[in-house]
Amino acid sequence: MPLLGCIADDFTGATDLASTLVRQGMSAVQVIGVPPAAERQSGGSPLPEADAVIIALKSRTIPAAEAVAQSLAACEALLAAGARQLLFKYCSTFDSTDEGNIGPVAEALLKRLEGGFAIACPAFPTNGRTIYQGHLFVGGALLNESGMENHPLTPMRDANLVRVLSRQTEGGVGLLPFTFVEQGAGAIRHEVTKLREAGRRFAIADAVTDAHLMALGEACASHALITGGSGIAMGLPENFRRAGLLPARGDAGALPEVGGLAAVLAGSCSRATLGQIGTARDHLPVLELDALATPDAAALAGQAKAWMAGRLEAGRPVVIAASAPPDRVEALQKKLGRDAAGALVEEAMAEIAEALVAAGVRRLVVAGGETSGSVVQRLGVRSLRIGAEIDPGVPWTHATPDSAPEGMRLALKSGNFGARDFFLKAFQ
Repeated sequence: MPLLGCIADDFTGATDLASTLVRQGMSAVQVIGVPPAAERQSGGSPLPEADAVIIALKSRTIPAAEAVAQSLAACEALLAAGARQLLFKYCSTFDSTDEGNIGPVAEALLKRLEGGFAIACPAFPTNGRTIYQGHLFVGGALLNESGMENHPLTPMRDANLVRVLSRQTEGGVGLLPFTFVEQGAGAIRHEVTKLREAGRRFAIADAVTDAHLMALGEACASHALITGGSGIAMGLPENFRRAGLLPARGDAGALPEVGGLAAVLAGSCSRATLGQIGTARDHLPVLELDALATPDAAALAGQAKAWMAGRLEAGRPVVIAASAPPDRVEALQKKLGRDAAGALVEEAMAEIAEALVAAGVRRLVVAGGETSGSVVQRLGVRSLRIGAEIDPGVPWTHATPDSAPEGMRLALKSGNFGARDFFLKAFQ
């Protein structure tokens, strides 16, 4: 039975979280979607065995009511499996809107668990996400000046997370400030008690370093629910070790060896992914699809299939990208509508992924949360065993999808993550 049960609002975020836990000595498995209740009750498809089980949803940008329903179903599955503590994982850039979905989901989970209080901390200092006085910074810039204000689905125009979360929740939202976090777990617990007594149900927790995340994790050992980015999970495994529940694991990230052809699919339009595509052009065959010029998923997929036919045989990784700079994304959304534009790219990339696997690709990197969700669903991936990191927050995983039952390697990369040479590094 899992010690820690996790609910992630997108697929790349789930692997990011799982990677953090593996790095801290927990075995971790990512499950794609909530297993049907009938299967769980009959024993036909129980949750996989691991110290931590992460149920990955595609709920970040769907209507809030649907996100709440899916998250509560995931919660029930994890509780039924015996999870002792739950973590709701969202993006380190707090991707959301004033209507949700972070607040509504967190509130619903807290009510179900009768937890009374939960911290919210999306900080991930390793990747430049820090929180100070309740304000989220990306590198040296406030969130609303980092490029996230132009995000096509969840534009973030307010860096004050206390204010953002307050607009999404009915319960009071307080601040767990740097001065207490810096003093360690004891001071954090004392301040949490004061916040609870003041009627706060959530608190944005400042965190500037990994040491702050470790202290927050230790202080939350008895909390039924924790919410945040993957960084907040850093301190949780040690809580289970102190309680004698988690044995030492030197091979938490060991994966079976996999050969075969290699490819990259990029649907993210983030600055990081655009830079990675630019670096790849100098070293690998790269096809850049233009959804604005060809607003048809089948036609885009057809272009990719024709292009890859003679290039996969060379044995080098190939890169197929439908990423675009902000002005092209905006033009496509004006032409088709926001949802239709996103669905077009996702459908095309899912069809291309299916063709790549059919052609013998067994090592596949997918860039972008929405793209990753579409790809794993099309391939029939039900769970992922988490391995070692390529770059912070992006591990290789092992899957046995319907289309490749002998097994394959998948890396699901959040659009904002990875160094400029990530696509090269992945296959070295």
